[in-house]
Amino acid sequence: MYDVAVIGGGIVGAFCARELVGYKLSVVVLEAADDVCAGASRANSGIVHAGFDAEYGTLKAKFNIEGSNIMERVSDELGVKFKRIGALVTAQSGQEERIRHLYENGLKNGVKGLQMLDGDAARELEHNLSRNVVSALYAPSAGIICPYGMTIAAIGNAMDNGAALKCGFKVSSVDRTESGCALHSESGETICARMAVNCAGYGAQRVAELFGDRSFKIGARKGEYILLDKSAGAFVSHTIFSVPTKAGKGVLVTPTVDGNLLVGPTSVEEAEHDVAVRRCGFEEIRSKSARTVENIPFGQTITSFAGVRAYCDRHDFIVEQSAVAKELYNVAGIESPGLTSAPAIGRYVAERIAEALGAEQNLRFDPHRKSMSWFAELDRDGKNEVIKRDPAYGAIVCRCENVTLGEILEALRTEPRPHTLDGIKLRTRAGMGRCQGGFCQPSVFNILMKEYGYKAEEVTKNGGKSYIITGGEL
Repeated sequence: MYDVAVIGGGIVGAFCARELVGYKLSVVVLEAADDVCAGASRANSGIVHAGFDAEYGTLKAKFNIEGSNIMERVSDELGVKFKRIGALVTAQSGQEERIRHLYENGLKNGVKGLQMLDGDAARELEHNLSRNVVSALYAPSAGIICPYGMTIAAIGNAMDNGAALKCGFKVSSVDRTESGCALHSESGETICARMAVNCAGYGAQRVAELFGDRSFKIGARKGEYILLDKSAGAFVSHTIFSVPTKAGKGVLVTPTVDGNLLVGPTSVEEAEHDVAVRRCGFEEIRSKSARTVENIPFGQTITSFAGVRAYCDRHDFIVEQSAVAKELYNVAGIESPGLTSAPAIGRYVAERIAEALGAEQNLRFDPHRKSMSWFAELDRDGKNEVIKRDPAYGAIVCRCENVTLGEILEALRTEPRPHTLDGIKLRTRAGMGRCQGGFCQPSVFNILMKEYGYKAEEVTKNGGKSYIITGGEL
C-alpha cells in the first residue's frame, strides 16, 4: 500500500508528487494516458502570469502570486527554461476602464511593478502594437516557460526521489476501505493508498464521483494555437494580451522560451476532450490578434495545435479535502493560471497531507534535476568536450533543433521514460522545428525500436492506436 496515490500526470499532479516526496511518504502517480503531460499541460500558452487578472481573495489569486514568486527557484532546480519578459494587456477605445480594474485588482493581489500606459508609451515597448491600442497595463513580472518541460521535469524529480509512476492506469472504480482506498484500473490492476489526490484535469469530476463526491462539475474549453518559426520569434518581446473576458484571457501573441512566436488561443466550449483544430479557428486567431499586434508574419507558420482546458462551476480552483470522502483530496478546476500556480498548489497540498498522515520531512530529498535538452546551447569547446566523452552527442538527428543522438538516448534512459515519438519530441524537441519531423522522424522511429526492441508496427505517435505503420505485410 502506498501512502498517497496522485491521480493525473499533468503539471498539478507533477508538483503534488514532487512536494509529497519531500516528506517520508510513499507516492505513486497514476496517469490514464501512455505518457505523462498528455492533456492541457502539453498544449497551452506557456505563460507565467503576473497575477493581476485573478479576482482578489480567490485561490487563483493566492496560488498565482505564490507560484510566480518561486518560479525562478523552481525552474532553476528542475533545469527548465524560464524568462521574465513582462506582459502588456492592451485596450482599445471604450475598454480603458477594464484596464484600470485589472490594475487595481493586481495591486490588491500584491503584484509588483504594475504600470498604466497610454497607447504611445505602450508602442515604445512594442513597436508592432496596433495603432488601435489606446492604453495598456504593463506587468514586468510576467514570464514564459516550457509547460511540458516543467511537467516532465517535476514528475522525473519526484521519481528520482522515490515516487512510482504507472501510465495507462485509468481509474475505473474505487473501493473505500478502513485504511484508505483501492483504485482499480480498466485493465484490472489495483493500487491501494491511504490517500488519493485527484489531479485528473478534465476527468476530475468523474474521479470525484467514484468516491461519492458530487460537489462540483467540470467543463471543457478548447483553445487553438498557431506556432510560427524561430525566424519570427523576435517579432514581439513581451506577451501581448487583449482585455480578458469570462471565456478566458483572449488571443495573445508571445515569444516562447525556445525562440518561436505563439499566437492564440481560441475558446470553444466542448462536450468532450476534442483537440482537433478547426479551419475557422485559424481565421479567428488571425483576426483577433490583429487587434493588438499588426502584420504578424503568419507566412512563417510551422504548425498548429489545440489543447482542452478544464474549468469548474465554482469559478475558482478547488484545492480541498473532500467533505464526503476523507481519503480524497480534490485538486480540480485548475484552469489559467494553473501553470503558474502549480508549484504553490503542490506545496500546499503536500503540507496538509503530510500533516494528516503524520509524515516527517524527507531530509534526503534532492530538488535538483539536469536539463533535458541542452547540447545546442553549449559553445563550440563545450560541445567538443561532450563529444569526446560520448560520440553519440556528435550525431545530429534533428537538424532544425540541433538535437543529437546522445540527447535522445539520454531521454530514453531517464525517468519518466518516453515510449512514443511525441514523448521523445516533448523531452528533446526532436521534430519541433521548421520541418516538423519531416527529416528526423524516421531516425527517431528507428532509435525507439532499437532501444526498446519494438517492432515497426508497434511504434506509435502518442500512444493508444496512433500507429505510424499500419496495414499489410512488412
